[in-house]
This record gives sequence, structure tokens and C-alpha cells, in this order.
Amino acid sequence: MGATNGIGRSGGVQSLDRAFALLEHLADGDLALSELAVRSGLPLPTIHRIVRTLVASGYVRQLPSRRYGLGPRLIGLGEAASRMLGSWAQPQLAALVDAVGETANMAMLDGDAVVYVAQAPSRHSMRMFTEVGRRVPVHCTGVGKALIAGLPEPDVRALLARTGMAAQTPHTITDPDALLRELERVRRQGHAVDDAEQELGVRCVAVAVPGVPSPTAVSVSGPESRVTWAAVEQITPVLHAAAVALGRELSGRVAR
Repeated sequence: MGATNGIGRSGGVQSLDRAFALLEHLADGDLALSELAVRSGLPLPTIHRIVRTLVASGYVRQLPSRRYGLGPRLIGLGEAASRMLGSWAQPQLAALVDAVGETANMAMLDGDAVVYVAQAPSRHSMRMFTEVGRRVPVHCTGVGKALIAGLPEPDVRALLARTGMAAQTPHTITDPDALLRELERVRRQGHAVDDAEQELGVRCVAVAVPGVPSPTAVSVSGPESRVTWAAVEQITPVLHAAAVALGRELSGRVAR
């Protein structure tokens, strides 16, 4: 039986649920209404009505090809959300830096890539720096591996087919089967490692943040000379504790 009075099965407003679902589909790229219908399973008249409203408000734009894409009003919302997440995460990231001495990052899965949304820098003169807002591939980063380790294998293969697996360094994993074996190791040990796979001389350890509505990971990165394998063993439990605390903080704020 369908939802009544505009209330979705989740208890939310059905039209809002559908509008956000369409926006998420458009985040993968520009689509025609017929393609949105196939992806969403919604009737074409319903999609047309919702998209027309989103276009009028600037959240969706219509292209000359009559395809649709995300609109400019979402840029400001995304920037504000990023600043807010960074502000919420900063105390936990700063505490992580105090505990391990290396740069701490928070990143989220955004479409087929990873975007860094917060960072607390190490106090060492030689330290890692990643610009907040930077997008990086999933296959050669600790945060990327931590985030896609929870996805079904067909989804991982499809993502890699779309993005490719360009070699950033001689150590980058460029074979899908090899990466899937690496992701199995990530699931087994509970953390991911970027061992000079994105940048030579840099080692990063990352874990997924539990209990948050969007796939999020936290990481610690530094030069191999300091982030040795012995140091990784010491960093990992501290990183897990920080991820749990961060998950509680973020999920609690979202629920307020």
C-alpha cells in the first residue's frame, strides 16, 4: 500500500523524499527526465512536476539539450555544509593531532570521488597539507579505501570502471582485482592504509566513521619517516576512538 497524505514510509514528507532522491541521482551527472524515471522508479509526470519546481528555485538547471543538472543554489548550501561539518569536527581532529602528532583529516564520499571537508594540521615543520574541498580518487587514498570497503563488490567495480585507476605513484594499485583484495583486508583489519600510493614518501591510515548518515572517514597522514609501520600500530586504536567520538558528535548534531 502506498503512502497517504503525502507522508512517506520513513515518516518524512513524500515529495521531499522524492526531490532529494532526484537530486542525488543528478549528482552523478546530467540526465534526461526519462533517465531519471528509470533510475528513480518514479512516474514521469511526478518527476516532471518535482523537477520543474527545483528548476524554478535554482536547485536544478535545464540544459539546452533538455537534460537536467544540479543548479547553482546548491553551491552555497554545499559550501555552508562543508564549513559547518568542519567546525563540528575540528575539536575531535585537534585532539587526534595532540594524541598522535600528525595531520588529521575528515573526508566524505561524494559521487565517485572523495572530498576533504576538515583538517587539523600537525605542528611539525614538515607536515602533510590537503586543501579542504579537494577531491581525490578512491583507489589510491586511505580515506577512499576506508569509504568504499563497505560497498558491495559490483558497486566498487562499477565505480572503478567509471573513474579508471590512474597510477599516481609507482605504488598505486591499478588493478581492480588487486584493489578488491585490499578492501577485503581493510574490512578484516578495520582500517585502510595509503602506503605512498597517492604521494611518494607519505603514509596515511584511515578508518570509516560509524553511525553517520553519509559515508565519512577520518585519517592521519605524515611522512614515512615518522608514520612508520610501528607507528601505524599505535595510531590505529587512537584513530578508531576518534572516529567513534566523531560519529557520536556528528550524528547527535544532525538529529537535533
